[in-house]
Amino acid sequence: MSAPGRRRSAIVVLISVLALLGLGVTPASAEVQHPRQDWLRASTAGLFLHWGMRTSPGYTSCSAWENAITSGGWSPDYWITEAQKLHSQYLVLASFHSRLGYGKAWPSKVPGSCSTKRDFVRELLDAANKRDMKVIMYMTDDPQWHQEGRPSGSWLDSAAYSKYKGRNVDITNRDGFGEFSSDSIIEVAQRYPDLSGFWIDNDNAYWERSGLYERIRKERPHFLLSNNNEDTPIMDTISNEQKTGMSPNYDYPQAVYTAAPRLIEACFKLPSAGAWWYSGSDSTVDYKLTIGRYLTNLGSDVKALMAETAMVNGKFPSKQVAFNNFAADFFGEIRESIYGVHGGGYGHGGLKPGFWNDGAHGVTTVAKADPNRHYIHVVNRPSGSTLRLRDNGYQVTKVTNLRTGNPVSFSQANGSLTLTGVTSWNEYDTVFRVDTDGRAGVYPSSAFTVSASASASGHAPAAVNDGNHATYWDSNKSTPVSLRFDLGSAKPVRYLAVNQREDSVSYARSGTEQSARIKDYRVYVSNDGSNWGSPVASGQLASHRGVSFVDIPQTTARHVRLEVVNTWAAASDGTRHKRLRVDEAWLGSAFVS
Repeated sequence: MSAPGRRRSAIVVLISVLALLGLGVTPASAEVQHPRQDWLRASTAGLFLHWGMRTSPGYTSCSAWENAITSGGWSPDYWITEAQKLHSQYLVLASFHSRLGYGKAWPSKVPGSCSTKRDFVRELLDAANKRDMKVIMYMTDDPQWHQEGRPSGSWLDSAAYSKYKGRNVDITNRDGFGEFSSDSIIEVAQRYPDLSGFWIDNDNAYWERSGLYERIRKERPHFLLSNNNEDTPIMDTISNEQKTGMSPNYDYPQAVYTAAPRLIEACFKLPSAGAWWYSGSDSTVDYKLTIGRYLTNLGSDVKALMAETAMVNGKFPSKQVAFNNFAADFFGEIRESIYGVHGGGYGHGGLKPGFWNDGAHGVTTVAKADPNRHYIHVVNRPSGSTLRLRDNGYQVTKVTNLRTGNPVSFSQANGSLTLTGVTSWNEYDTVFRVDTDGRAGVYPSSAFTVSASASASGHAPAAVNDGNHATYWDSNKSTPVSLRFDLGSAKPVRYLAVNQREDSVSYARSGTEQSARIKDYRVYVSNDGSNWGSPVASGQLASHRGVSFVDIPQTTARHVRLEVVNTWAAASDGTRHKRLRVDEAWLGSAFVS
């Protein structure tokens, strides 16, 4: 941008800020963690409902749509029951949707699109409140589909809205629609104080200029704000829509590019094909894919928002009903491993998730109430009867097959937990409960200091061992770059472990590698911090999420230096090329045996 262009942009921003202040609204800043988020952080999953005028068979008459809903026997309790079968704790209702006719499922006083006389939102909230279910309203920012699906005319009525405003407003363009939708959002916020928030499908410039989000924060401070595919600072949540291309295909978090403790959601369709809404077909549900997505998101503290296609009467097609019935018991059997847990291998400890031996793959979870109780979810089983994964220094005392209650034989050596003699594998998720007696052979963060050969301002190497995964060291895009660990005196060292910041995808998408993670490395040791000799270990770390381990031959040294030769991101990715960020790293003195 040219200097005059920058000045013009700065003036626009200043005018917007002054306007907001004039309205008594303070421009909002990022709140990564806030008490209003607590209920969603404690949730396992949600049910996404696209349900509007264009739900098959489709209606162009608002009254005809409403009559069909009522005569079909719509009941809010049905949705809540189906959500509970999926072990979901919240609903997202999308009726005011750009591809569904912009219908408002409430008696709106803001004209401009279809509005029902019956208050379906109020009925849904009343039923949800009685059954401890949260409800979030989806609101669109987009007028571009205002003629789609109509033989003529538009779903949007600019004349009616203009009369309401007392001036001409074209709500079929983005700015006019921004004003119309802003009025509608404010109406919903004022009408339904017991709503849990808004799910926004991208931003509208009018909303940003007028301080819509700041007004919601002021008037409804308990409302969550979630954005789709955009990590907007004022939002509580970023949702990641229908990601594909990962291997295995169910490992959804590979596509997540926002680091915890940011509140993260993954929204995806349960029907294997077709639209997000009911289009007249009873599409197949891929059980393996859906359950795998559910579990891998759980294992990364990502909320799984599952979209089902409600028909006009609110009921789901039979294949989705069948899946819901299956999920109720399937997840119910392993309830303790999916409720009240953190994802394992990240900021809350836990066994290493991801790729294991002989083709096995899965995730781990950690009980919030007891950090020494862990769970292994094997989504893809190994080819044999043995499962092996890194133990992360936990001393295992007992392993149980959670579905059968049978004890499982295990051993620990060379940093790994090995389960043997497993002959019965669930085709979707074999779950092992792992009881431990805490960790051993791991130096506490107070036992060493960390320095680096390069650092970005505000992200010093001390963040690597401050015990806080919300802070991180940034290499300032320098490679090669080194982290040096000083134990104070010569001590046994057997491995080092690294939690890199999970703020980039961990797979190659669009033919370009975008993972800002360690690729080639070398490890050196020294007793005086000057003479390092040859590397005691070298190799390549995989571009995977979760904790990574580098083993070295048993040695005694005061200083350990991890030299990162390069990272995975390609030069074509200007944002992530050479970028390296580390949340936490630690040293192990010995393996558990």
